[in-house]
Amino acid sequence: MDDLRSLREWRAEVPEPGQEWIVPQRRRLLTRIRGRRRVLVRRLLVVGALGTAAALALTTLWPEPLAPGPASTQSVVRLDSSVVLAGAAEVASRRMNAPVPLPTQWHYTKTLDKQPNSDTTTTDEHWRRYDGMQAASLGEDGELQVGPVWNPMDANDDDLSPQQYDAKLRDLPTDPRKLLAKITADRHWIEGAREEGVAAQDVPANLRAYNVIMLYLSRYGTMPPKLEAAMFRALALVPGVRIDQGVRDAAGRSGLGVWMEGPGDAPTRRYDILDARTYRYLGRQTLWLRDQFMSGSSTPSARKGAVWSTALLASAIVDRPGEKG
Repeated sequence: MDDLRSLREWRAEVPEPGQEWIVPQRRRLLTRIRGRRRVLVRRLLVVGALGTAAALALTTLWPEPLAPGPASTQSVVRLDSSVVLAGAAEVASRRMNAPVPLPTQWHYTKTLDKQPNSDTTTTDEHWRRYDGMQAASLGEDGELQVGPVWNPMDANDDDLSPQQYDAKLRDLPTDPRKLLAKITADRHWIEGAREEGVAAQDVPANLRAYNVIMLYLSRYGTMPPKLEAAMFRALALVPGVRIDQGVRDAAGRSGLGVWMEGPGDAPTRRYDILDARTYRYLGRQTLWLRDQFMSGSSTPSARKGAVWSTALLASAIVDRPGEKG
């Protein structure tokens, strides 16, 4: 997962149809020019178990399986989201409290990215200091590169530091309905920063709530157990949330694909993938539901069944860049 897509995932917005590649590549170019290293802070490890994935599937299967596209090798089955999320909340509530990271500690992530129509998988390793003032990554030569984050105090930047996200998260109530109301009304997620040349998007409240909850659930190892459980229970209250079993990440791991039901003509479906036993965030998958064409082109930019996926392989709080936990 590169710096550009990390930023896009941290914003509580969904790209307009046909922009899945245009906007990310423009962001990537601008980011490289500015020398900014953005780091995706993913994903929350939930310890404990509530039965096996197979047992859960037997109690929550819907009658008919979903048909995968021709380029997709996965075979997914729809689950009862209310049952799955209730189980996730129970597992989360049993987790031990983790210490709050110090401002001078670093968050390390190792991720995979597999583009559609390609067999090549890209591996990225990043570090970001918890106060957001520095970032580090491995260069093409394998050497560790450490530097300041581009203009970290920019008031128009919605890429908050890990410490700022943590502060917002810990200010949330543990009552699911109150939690949902607070994040839905939070002006930070409604307004956010706008990329130059890209029109502002009026994101529906339920979609914005889904995106924000998924962002917070990605706070790997730092969320209080009661709050994490409330996140899953609040997610169950969001209209349109669906869960499919058997969705694979870029590492080939099969998990629970959580997604939001949107317009019927949407060209893609975006899954956030959870481990079926621990509910750890495994990665993301975008599945093309039909051929998609760029403006003025007669050749599809992505065909029905094409898959773009990512995977989180490691996430840890460490004392210095270069450490991997």
